Amino acid sequence: MRSSGVLLHISSLPSPYGIGTMGREAYRFVDFLKRSGQSYWQILPICPTSYGDSPYQSFSSFAGNPYFIDLDMLCKERLLTKEEIKAAELSGGEEYVDYERQYENRFPLLRKAYARFAEKLTNKFMNFCRAESYWLDDYALFMALKNENNGAPFENWEKGIKFRRKEAIKRAERRLGREMGFYKFLQFEFSEQWTALREYANKNGIKIIGDLPIYVARDSADVWTNPHVFMLDKNFAPKLVAGCPPDAFSEDGQLWGNPVYNWNYLRKSNYDFWCRRIERQMKFYDVLRIDHFRGFESFYTIPAEKDTARGGEWKKGPGMSLFKAIKKELGELDIIAEDLGYITPEVAKLLKDSGYPGMKVLQFAFDSREESNYLPHTYKNRNSVVYVGTHDNDTAEGWMKSAAKEDVEYAKRYLGLNKKEGYAWGLIRGAAATVSDTAIYTMQDLLSLGNEARMNTPSVAYGNWRWRMTKMPSAALEKRLYKLTEDFHRLPAEK
Repeated sequence: MRSSGVLLHISSLPSPYGIGTMGREAYRFVDFLKRSGQSYWQILPICPTSYGDSPYQSFSSFAGNPYFIDLDMLCKERLLTKEEIKAAELSGGEEYVDYERQYENRFPLLRKAYARFAEKLTNKFMNFCRAESYWLDDYALFMALKNENNGAPFENWEKGIKFRRKEAIKRAERRLGREMGFYKFLQFEFSEQWTALREYANKNGIKIIGDLPIYVARDSADVWTNPHVFMLDKNFAPKLVAGCPPDAFSEDGQLWGNPVYNWNYLRKSNYDFWCRRIERQMKFYDVLRIDHFRGFESFYTIPAEKDTARGGEWKKGPGMSLFKAIKKELGELDIIAEDLGYITPEVAKLLKDSGYPGMKVLQFAFDSREESNYLPHTYKNRNSVVYVGTHDNDTAEGWMKSAAKEDVEYAKRYLGLNKKEGYAWGLIRGAAATVSDTAIYTMQDLLSLGNEARMNTPSVAYGNWRWRMTKMPSAALEKRLYKLTEDFHRLPAEK
């Protein structure tokens, strides 16, 4: 069935507290999606961000981001007061997130909330801790140890802790029990607020599309507690790291730095780590987009000592054996494969065999030098998700200014783009008109914003992930989006 939705990360929601949360504005955004005829709300990973503030580099791929805990809801629980929140001075401006301010000012507030919460621990909290103990205990200890070590990566911790020797871990748990309790409290509050928001979205006919990075961060509870899952040396440092080879966009390639998987070990363990990871994600989302899908067919590896992505090599990934194991363990799941980049026949076959919808991006379509399979008339498969651009691209208006002149002229001719309609809305119309079952539009494009609103520039370490929407979309925009959705037969089926 044809449908559409909007990509807007939680952090980009309006809020008086410096970053979007799971509070009132999130519910209002669900209302906007419903009234404008949408079926999906797509977001970026909601795990705790680490260095560089990227949601694709997290201290844990199982945990939720404490920044998204709504403070007004903590007031209703009598864990904080309005005066305490006001005194924290979290705002830092409406248009961009100030992550340093969030880190410095929000956590002391959350510690105050925990101090009150800890006076009388509820059965609901204790039950949550027991149910999620398979990842929560290790994550809470990891974060407590990281604080004790002044933020140093776990590779630099004392050997007993780094190598998780039983007695050293027991001593750390006794020493850091209250600090672990704080991090468990944050995950409990996140879970309570997220579950309520998702239920509200689902009740209003909106499904949430989440995002799972293929790789985990080098300095993470994931690597610390599962070292055999990764290609590490005897000191738990990566032997090989992930990235992309040099290409027309980057002569040095992209050096991501994440440790790569030991797929031989994973295969022998029936992909247990991946099954647990996916199972956890499906507690958050209705549909899961898996990033860098081509890496499951073959993945690019770079020796860890290298300064650039030059000189790496391709290695074979797990292929369909991974997805068969996930299906056997977890059943049929709604998954989107991020199949962008250089797609070999082998990757195309893996996508077809998986049955997952792939992605189409209109900004990639108009290279005037050659035919592109991102041009709408080439779409052969309705089982796909079309975007004008993703969080890694220019905004539509930004692309019209930054792309090669010939490419822009081609797009204007092909889609009949004009200033009266607006270039962003012309590209949105082009996506809506395709045969793809699902079309997703970024909120920045619906607002016709330029590259000042771009979410991420790949290979740039800092200054990303900051854009915020200053207020809820207008009634006029709501009606315009509804009409476009109706015109291209993407409205939800009436119940």
